Amino acid sequence: MKITTACPQDIPQLCELLESLFVQEAEFTPDREAQTKGLVAVIDGKDVGDILVVRRKGRIIGMVNLLYTVSTALGERVALLEDMVVATDARQRGIGSKLIRHAIKFARGKGCRRITLLTDDDNEGAHRFYQRHGFSRSSMVGFRLSVPGD
Repeated sequence: MKITTACPQDIPQLCELLESLFVQEAEFTPDREAQTKGLVAVIDGKDVGDILVVRRKGRIIGMVNLLYTVSTALGERVALLEDMVVATDARQRGIGSKLIRHAIKFARGKGCRRITLLTDDDNEGAHRFYQRHGFSRSSMVGFRLSVPGD
């Protein structure tokens, strides 16, 4: 098992993982075209973010997406952690824990001083997972606005 950054050739496998994630999230639905577009933007975008992947025997079995911005409150670079998912047949083997620990170390190496993530409000398993890895529930509340294109 090896953790590396994703490359363009990984996009089809990443889309499969995202599909398994988005079918369980309340606000999202799988859309391969949209996911491909987003993955390309992160992988090819300078300073947009990094997608970390877990590979086993050439197959991607886990991924996490780190997107970068600057916090004016901290005056430092921060990361938004998105799309943390392990393949269904690879769960309960510690892969997610290895991936999140690697992502935290990776973000620190990129100069990030905070990592923020969102989970579904009722996903208590994810809440426990992230809390075990040092995350704490924020008093901030997430809001979204969909902005239609022209």
